[in-house]
Amino acid sequence: MRLAGPLRVVVIVLTAGLTWILVSVLLGTQSSFSRLQQFLLNSPENTPATEPRPKKYKCGLPQSCPEHSFAFRMTSGAANVIGPKICLEDKMLMSSMKDNVGRGLNIALVNGVNGELIDAKSFDMWAGDVNELLKFIRSLHEGTLVFVASYDDPATKMNEEARKIFTELGSKFARELAFRDSWIFVGAKGVQDKSPFEQHMRNSRSSNKYEGWPEALEMEGCIPQRTTEVL
Repeated sequence: MRLAGPLRVVVIVLTAGLTWILVSVLLGTQSSFSRLQQFLLNSPENTPATEPRPKKYKCGLPQSCPEHSFAFRMTSGAANVIGPKICLEDKMLMSSMKDNVGRGLNIALVNGVNGELIDAKSFDMWAGDVNELLKFIRSLHEGTLVFVASYDDPATKMNEEARKIFTELGSKFARELAFRDSWIFVGAKGVQDKSPFEQHMRNSRSSNKYEGWPEALEMEGCIPQRTTEVL
């Protein structure tokens, strides 16, 4: 008889506990056990180790450029839908977001000593006037860097003089550039050899990525800085 009181208390406590759990389940609330389980599962010991993000350098390059060089990344346009991009030293020189790209050839002129942008323009090579392009690239100063990215059609209005100038700037493909080819190129006024920074993709029905256009091209690298002032 002496245990009746304690047993009654235990029974009451157990009944209250079971009632609380039942009410929690019916009401959709989370039980203390669930909270404890979630806490344990989310503890540092049970959290999977996340892979560290790879470090990105200027213009998103996977590694930094050597001293006295300029980091760059550029892409040609994709078909006639997505415009080209030209980035130098973490500064976007030309892009759709800057609203300074267009169909044809997109060209940024850069001082080869300090990396400062001199000018950036687009030239419509389908319905535009090639003389506008020639005025832009005829009288470049020695050492000027020339970044070129195609968009849609880079070549319909291209004439022999324009092809010759780009070839003198170091291009290997300017003379064979054709309708709707993809082309990206970095040259310089006064360069002695062919530029190592150039890509060309022909417009071909058998290999085009897009209907009527080849795939977009992308290129990145480090351009040596000139040590003498551009005149």
